[in-house]
Amino acid sequence: MKRSKLYNSRVSAVDKAKSYKLAEALEVLQGMPKPKFNESVDIAFKLGIDPRKSDQNVRGAVSLPHGTGKNIKVVVVAQGEAAKAAEAAGADEVGFDELIAKIKGGWVDFDVLVATPEAMQKVRTLGRVLGPRGLMPNPKTGTVTEDTATAVNLSKAGRVEYRADKGGAAHVPFGKLSFEADKLQENAETVIGAILRARPATTKGHYVLTCTISATMSPGIKIDLKEYIKA
Repeated sequence: MKRSKLYNSRVSAVDKAKSYKLAEALEVLQGMPKPKFNESVDIAFKLGIDPRKSDQNVRGAVSLPHGTGKNIKVVVVAQGEAAKAAEAAGADEVGFDELIAKIKGGWVDFDVLVATPEAMQKVRTLGRVLGPRGLMPNPKTGTVTEDTATAVNLSKAGRVEYRADKGGAAHVPFGKLSFEADKLQENAETVIGAILRARPATTKGHYVLTCTISATMSPGIKIDLKEYIKA
């Protein structure tokens, strides 16, 4: 595969054999030649878990201290007071039967879906639409709740979800490349802390096998997590 000059110039800036400290990796990433748009920055983990076992499920949500740099579109399935609270908190769309039908028809133009426990009986029927996109509400991520206002506020402020896939990998966005380095570092450290705390009790051996950060159009940079993992 032929790579662009931009990508090749970025690859040459990274020592593939080295595991960088987080601050050093961010310095390398932000020092790379830049494209004409503001890239998102992600952190990825390869976890030493068995995703087939329910007691080794790694999933949750964490609020980034400096947000994601993205305008998060939040949709809420609720009725009554919970619906009014969601609207007052700034949800982009609130509804019940009509909204469920709209999503069932394939509409997924949103980043977060919040639902009340009452609504979940109907929302679960949307599994084929929501599941593959990681949009199904879940109590572990705070998106199944009666307190819809708090859920909307947290999502808008920069709460991100993490979830290990079938291969034991978890990918989490933690900001934009234009962020100040110290803000990116704080956001990344927040995600790292959340992943480490989410270690299943039944997991044996090494939990985090690898950790890398990357921008939208950059190669991955391996991170040394020794300073964050307590002996």
